[in-house]
Amino acid sequence: MNSLNVIVLAAGKGTRMHSDRPKVLHKLAGRALLQHVLETTSQLQPSKVCVVYGHGGEAVPEAMAEFDATFVLQMPQLGTGHAVQQALPELTGDTTSLVLYGDVPLIQAATLLPMLTASHALSLLTLHLEYPAGYGRIVRDAAGKVTSIVEEKDATPEQRAIKEVNTGILSAPTRLLRHWLAELKNDNAQGEYYLTDIVAMAVAQGVEVRTVHPKHSWEVLGVNSKQQLAELERLWQREQVHHLLAQGVTLADPARLDVRGKLTCGRDVEIDVGCIFEGEVTLGDRVHVGAYTLIRAASIAADTHVAPFSLIDQAEVGSNCFIGPYARLRPGSKLHDGVHIGNFVEIKNSEIAANSKANHLSYIGDSTVGSRVNIGAGTITCNYDGANKHRTVIGDDAFIGSDTQLVAPVTVGRGATIGAGSTITRDTPDGELTLSRSKQTTITGWKRPQKGK
Repeated sequence: MNSLNVIVLAAGKGTRMHSDRPKVLHKLAGRALLQHVLETTSQLQPSKVCVVYGHGGEAVPEAMAEFDATFVLQMPQLGTGHAVQQALPELTGDTTSLVLYGDVPLIQAATLLPMLTASHALSLLTLHLEYPAGYGRIVRDAAGKVTSIVEEKDATPEQRAIKEVNTGILSAPTRLLRHWLAELKNDNAQGEYYLTDIVAMAVAQGVEVRTVHPKHSWEVLGVNSKQQLAELERLWQREQVHHLLAQGVTLADPARLDVRGKLTCGRDVEIDVGCIFEGEVTLGDRVHVGAYTLIRAASIAADTHVAPFSLIDQAEVGSNCFIGPYARLRPGSKLHDGVHIGNFVEIKNSEIAANSKANHLSYIGDSTVGSRVNIGAGTITCNYDGANKHRTVIGDDAFIGSDTQLVAPVTVGRGATIGAGSTITRDTPDGELTLSRSKQTTITGWKRPQKGK
């Protein structure tokens, strides 16, 4: 295959979305529609990617800054042919050009590759629909060769009966595309420059017109309304579910799962209802994820149990751990094997070594915790002085009593014990009991204030 230009048309306003956000920036499975298209495009290894944008000002280029693409403004918008014309100055020479759409997010690279194998032909991605209303029809001659595409508004009753429809996705030699685009006219019902008119030009010149069909019809479904977006979300989630079930993952209810990224599972993984996975998530063998848990860009090793209503965000969890319920692991958290993090415990930017426990109502931030440490209920690492963060270090086999405040920077020695209710502001020695408490006093005869009548 010769080098490839990809043109992504993303200028539409999306009036039926009833939103100030550009249509292509609305999200499906946690990512913008256009992001899905550009990620698929990258699998084709193009030499040039050009995104034609319009409504929303610079919001589209800014949102897609991570991609190696050129952004070209189409203003005013005078049709698909006019949009591709805006990209022409950016296209490289003796190449094939592929036209995609920013609001058709689920097109797959495996479907597009056959369109790029014939550098001399015009290739169209078409689909057979039982109910083709709204689509341009593929018109063929008696020999079955494509002769043109007619838009529904311009079609005769006989042409509207055709069930093979145009998806809008096409590829062509760039040199021919330049010539055809220069010849486009806007004498149609919409007064626009239709990209599809190049098909008749190719036929007139004797250029082969090939058709390719997608493996799945959902690949070419576009988004023009919130309802269509919601329907496509469910279609995509069902595809994720089918993939997970085929791998042997046990899902308590396949209809109540959302994968907004890439979920990789080992053997005998079990996922309860209402769970959400964002970004790249890896679950090891025999991991159990409890109901209504959110896991984002994290890895969880084998035999770990995540209890319901937990949040694990950009964290690394070892094997045989127990997390939750209602636990929160924030970015930068690393738990070694056998760690227990219980209800209403928050871990942030901390490393906790093997077999340590924080089972109740604690905050561990910017800390290094050794092995076999027991952190009592209500313990807080006071890591922030109002301007800077400081680190707490807790040695192996330490015991931190309930309701302790560790004021960082501070180190608790190996095997040390901190008495309950202490505020620790200085390093504590290995193997010793340290506590800080004011003297307990009883005031005899004291009476509680009474409400005034």
